[in-house]
Amino acid sequence: MSDIVKEKEDIVTEDITTDIEELTEKVEKCIEAKEYVELKAILADMNPVDIAELMEELKERSSTIVFRLLPKELASDVFVHIEGDTRELLIASFSDSELEEVFDDLYVDDTVDIIEEMPANVVKRILAHSDPQLRSEINKILNYPKDSAGSIMTTEYVDLRKDLTVEDAFLRIRRTAVDKETIYTCYVKDENRHLIGLVTVKDLLMAEYQDKIEDIMETNIIYVHTTDDREEVANMFSKYDFLAMPVVDAERRLVGIVTFDDIMDVMQDEVTEDIEKMAAISPTDKPYTKMNAFELWKKRIPWLLLLMISATFTGMIISSFESALARFVVLTSFIPMLMDTGGNSGSQASVTVIRSLSLNDIEFSDLPGVIWKEIRVAVLCGATLSVANFIKLLTVDRLLLGNEQITVWVALVVCLTIVATVMCAKIIGCSLPMIAQKLGFDPAVMASPFITTIVDAVSLVIYFRIATTFLGI
Repeated sequence: MSDIVKEKEDIVTEDITTDIEELTEKVEKCIEAKEYVELKAILADMNPVDIAELMEELKERSSTIVFRLLPKELASDVFVHIEGDTRELLIASFSDSELEEVFDDLYVDDTVDIIEEMPANVVKRILAHSDPQLRSEINKILNYPKDSAGSIMTTEYVDLRKDLTVEDAFLRIRRTAVDKETIYTCYVKDENRHLIGLVTVKDLLMAEYQDKIEDIMETNIIYVHTTDDREEVANMFSKYDFLAMPVVDAERRLVGIVTFDDIMDVMQDEVTEDIEKMAAISPTDKPYTKMNAFELWKKRIPWLLLLMISATFTGMIISSFESALARFVVLTSFIPMLMDTGGNSGSQASVTVIRSLSLNDIEFSDLPGVIWKEIRVAVLCGATLSVANFIKLLTVDRLLLGNEQITVWVALVVCLTIVATVMCAKIIGCSLPMIAQKLGFDPAVMASPFITTIVDAVSLVIYFRIATTFLGI
């Protein structure tokens, strides 16, 4: 037996901390030495997700060899977790029979996810080698709106009739469950495919064999419609701790189910999209490592141009008070600090509110209460910042650094501006996301960059108005 096999236990474990780099090196050595029997033994002990991660690190030829060495069932599980580029490479290397074999073993929702990522020529080849029933199911799911429950559901579920006995139900599950994505929850339909109840395997195990399904099924069913937004579906999973949720059409006919693994992907995608919007970047489905510089430029430059143009208002405000600044040049040195303080205060409020909106903790009717809470927070934050800044200006800047231009009145103007700026920033930061959602926009758009630009202009107006009043300029 080769040394590679002897070291197998030291290299491959079922733990998620598997050293992929070390394993990649060993697998490459195996392939170079044509130790395929030993390589198959190594792969057989690995989790499909870890194999997919391994294949991402291997050379193109090596990843193809590894995939061909996998048992049929394991290969299908691995194929689902492989990233787009490697997956496309494998499809290109498949013969028509291999392609059909791989996709026949995939669940419908996984097949749809793969098709959505593939270029048109690859999609055409996949569909050409799929059986008519699978093509019909794929086309049905693809016809639903992109972000809807219908687009992420699977049509592979266990259905039962209410007149079956528990014993009959077990027989049906054994006959049909091999091709279903989940069998723990079974759905009860009438003769017109209307969803009328559900029963879990636990319910069946605890019941007597002669009991009827209609006597033990749950009829108070929580379900979603095919056109419901997938983010709302994710929130329902989080609220009710479901493993799967039925999807019905407008007439309450059961058309599919959404499973927990798909919702995890939805949650990840939605969080990524919100983060990108909050950073003033157009959302994209492609990971950062798969995007070139030109693609990143296209996603970022529209927002940068918009924010740059909107920032011209800040310049216009400063220009309008140019004469005042000429008389009190020292005021200019505090502009960055005041703008940053306002922007940071607005961002804190907006991020908190946006997160609460996404979790359905608050809604538009809570706006007065949210504003009142932020006003109280702004008073506390503004007072703390202004007192600290007043002491700093008179002790550090004036006494220690000897800046005679900083008088008590100048320090007072700066500190009052801080209080007023924090107050306005908090109100703007909490209000805009809620108003945006009420108008049908994504509240994440009203995050840091956008709010910061607005608050910058507001803080300058406040600053110069207070300075004009107290310094007589």
